[in-house]
Amino acid sequence: LQAAGYKVGLYTSPHLLDYTERIQINGEPISHELLIELVEEIKPYVAQIPKLTTFEITTALAFMAFAKSGVDAAVFEVGLGGRLDATNVVTPKVSVITSLSYDHTAVLGNTLTLIAGEKAGIIKEGVPVVSAPQVDEALEVLLRAAKSKNCEFTLVGKDIMFELIEASLAGQKFRIQNSREAFKIPLLGAHQIENAATAYAALKASGIRISDEHIQAGFAQTQWRARFEVARLDPPLIFDSAHNQDSFSRLSETLETYFPGKPVYLIFGASEDKNIPGMFEAMRPKIRKLIVTRADHPRALSVEHIQGLAGQAGVESEAVVPVREALRHALEMSSKDGSIVLSAGSMFVTAEVMREWKVLNDPTDMARRRR
Repeated sequence: LQAAGYKVGLYTSPHLLDYTERIQINGEPISHELLIELVEEIKPYVAQIPKLTTFEITTALAFMAFAKSGVDAAVFEVGLGGRLDATNVVTPKVSVITSLSYDHTAVLGNTLTLIAGEKAGIIKEGVPVVSAPQVDEALEVLLRAAKSKNCEFTLVGKDIMFELIEASLAGQKFRIQNSREAFKIPLLGAHQIENAATAYAALKASGIRISDEHIQAGFAQTQWRARFEVARLDPPLIFDSAHNQDSFSRLSETLETYFPGKPVYLIFGASEDKNIPGMFEAMRPKIRKLIVTRADHPRALSVEHIQGLAGQAGVESEAVVPVREALRHALEMSSKDGSIVLSAGSMFVTAEVMREWKVLNDPTDMARRRR
């Protein structure tokens, strides 16, 4: 959309390094000054409504920021589920549902049928629906909901076909059915091609005027931190946001694509509501050693609990806290045998690893910390 000349708002969560990342305009987080201005403006209304969540308030701030900035289009990522989500107050140009997996099961349900039911809550009367490839039980729910609301339904992988042409650490080249363009995207991993094809289908279904040339230009400029982000090649250091069994399976596949047969020192922490055994199961063949740490976050699990689960899964581990020391320890071991250092399991841990890596490579940051 940006490449086509539209002014675009983007709302996502959670943030990685700075709260303002959640609310972006034309790819740039809003300024702290604008955030403060909006908070002051919304304060009296927040005071009148008891028990508002941080996410609900932030969603309102995003609507305000986009209105104040006069965006032409806005992309809103649902926070949790869909049916009861704070973002689900708009009638969009298109509703997009990415590949469903088991996450937040305590809230959304412990079957893909139940999870799909919550996700289907964003489907609105007569609004086109685009879905990434889904397992049958989830797809049935989405199709039924779309039919009941008289929505045109596009399934990527069936109605829109795509194929990978080539992949390297510089990015991926792929083709989408009926498009004259061969698209390139810097993001790595087969799942990112699926995501790109879903975005393409959503743009086409939205009715917004945009050419394949503009879509190609937009794809080529796509950046998303901590999505198989290779910070160093020799020995490899990778930042990732995988935090459930499905995303760990995709992470393991991506590792095998770009670094076949190479073992991993996994810097790992997790929140208390995650399926940690499932994550270990998906990654176990690649883990040389698990470096268990804990983010500075109230929902972070204790290292003792995670180590207990690692032992049950047959994964060798050691606990290193804080995150700064966990990174240093993993880098030291990697320097001796060339193994990959990978941070995953929690966005909060990965964010701290990224900050510490920046400090290690920026003398200014190092000097500031010492003061």
